[in-house]
Order: sequence, then C-alpha cells, then structure tokens
Amino acid sequence: MKGATVDATDVWRTYDGRVNALAGATFSITAGEFIVITGPSGSGKSTLLQLVGSLDRVDRGTLLVDGAPVPYGRHAVDYRRHVVGFVFQLHHLLPMLTAQANVEVGLLAAGVHAEDRHARARELLEEVELSHRIAHRPPELSGGERQRVAVARALANHPRLLLADEPTGALDTDGTVRMLDLLDTLRERHGMTLMIVTHDPVVAERADRGIHLVDGRVENASEPAAR
Repeated sequence: MKGATVDATDVWRTYDGRVNALAGATFSITAGEFIVITGPSGSGKSTLLQLVGSLDRVDRGTLLVDGAPVPYGRHAVDYRRHVVGFVFQLHHLLPMLTAQANVEVGLLAAGVHAEDRHARARELLEEVELSHRIAHRPPELSGGERQRVAVARALANHPRLLLADEPTGALDTDGTVRMLDLLDTLRERHGMTLMIVTHDPVVAERADRGIHLVDGRVENASEPAAR
C-alpha cells in the first residue's frame, strides 16, 4: 500500500465570519512522510487536521489528498472509511466493549463479514502487542494500552493517511516513546503517510519534517533538528 499525498494551497477556514482558524495555509506532503504539525495554541493545528480528515470544510483555497479535493458531507463516507484513520488524545473507546469489539466498530460500519472482522481485529491487536488483552474492556486497560487499541481501530480499514491529534498528550515520557515507536513502525510497515499534531518536542524530533503554524499560516515547513 502507498501512502497518500496532501497538498494545500491558500487554505482558509473562518468561524463566525470573523475568526480565521486558517489564513492561507500552503504546504505539500509526499506519500509515506511522517509529518508533525506544530505551533502555539489557537494557531490552527487541529483545524488543519479536521479539514484533511473531512471532519470540517475549507472556506477558500484548495485541499487535495492524492490529487483529488477532500470530499464532504455524504460524499465523504468512503473517504473517511478507506483513506484516512484517526487517533485522538482521548481514545474515545466504547467502555462496554472489549478491545477486540472496539477495533471491529469501523469494520462493522463498513459491512465486513463477522468472521473477517474478528480476524482483522485480532491481527491488529497482535500488531500493537495487545493480543493478551483482547477480551479486556477499556476500564481494565492502562492509558497506554487504551491508546494502542485506538491505534489498532484506526488501522482497521487499511488507511493510506493516519491523522493523530496529540496522541501522546495523556501519556508519560515512557509511554510517549513507546507510542512513537509503534506509530513509526506501523507507518513503515503499512506504507502510510502520518500526520501528528503535537506540542511535544519529543514527538517533533522523531518526524521526517515539521510544518509550523502561526495565526493560521504556515510559518515554515523545514526539516526538524537532526535525530
């Protein structure tokens, strides 16, 4: 599988007709890159991720994924189901379901047969080193384990672009390093493009490249410090 490309040209997103969350953002991401989106609070980082993920809509400008405009509304179902996967700071797991059932949620919505759902979920939980916790529910898992279940769920439909918003924000230093190791390994193994919004310099240093936002504009998209 080949990772997705992302190209933004003069992208604007304005709220209430006066607050510019993004103000002419322009950048390009090549297939398979590990990119961090950085910047101060309110600079537009999460808005950018939501636009790429089709959770919000561009007001002006052009936002392309694999050369095609990001779809919205009823046209975005297949895009969100097969092109992008999401990981958030809060895992958003369903507490009454087991780890396996949580991973299967997206597959169920996609109409995947039960036997194939079960096999795919077990395969992914093994990949994130949680095969021994497959029958446990979120309250029985540690914070790091819950986030790994969330990663497995995000990968269930073979996305070419993985979007992560502060995925290590609730983890300690050791948990952060382990999560980064996991995400980077999965990116290379599955050929995905990885975009992470973060405030954490430890995360930023692991990326291939950083895109830094200030007041909704791309201040730079330079190479990060050497690892």
